[in-house]
Amino acid sequence: MRYRGANAALLSVATLVGLAGGVGAYTFVYARGASYLTDEPTACANCHVMEEQLAGWQRSSHRAVAVCNDCHTPPGLVPKYLTKAINGFNHSFAFTSGRFPEPILITPRNRRVTESACRKCHAPVVDAIDAHGETSDTPLACLACHRDVGHLH
Repeated sequence: MRYRGANAALLSVATLVGLAGGVGAYTFVYARGASYLTDEPTACANCHVMEEQLAGWQRSSHRAVAVCNDCHTPPGLVPKYLTKAINGFNHSFAFTSGRFPEPILITPRNRRVTESACRKCHAPVVDAIDAHGETSDTPLACLACHRDVGHLH
């Protein structure tokens, strides 16, 4: 009986390994998953629904100074790749299931990441605006007025 249970467990493990290997092969071969580990902007348009964003970035002023990851991932190796993993899973699920808004919308989490990137790169200007701007506890949001800067819509 014990021998039979060990075989079932081994078969279950082999099935899981095979399934993970198949999904991994699909992701890294067919879906060009390895390209997402780079900073290459064209990787963001591997999925056809992002072609408009890539084309907008190519026409924008930021093309000369920033790539997608500069604005859409936080600084640091672990936060950057954790964000890319979360976004990669969410994007692949949304695009595979067809459950994504048209036009594409930024999530609240990714909006915070992007807002932080704006404030980091443009700190002198943002600090001056914040110092002389609203007296509210909530600072002005860069993306409220400058939505089209990173990639024209």
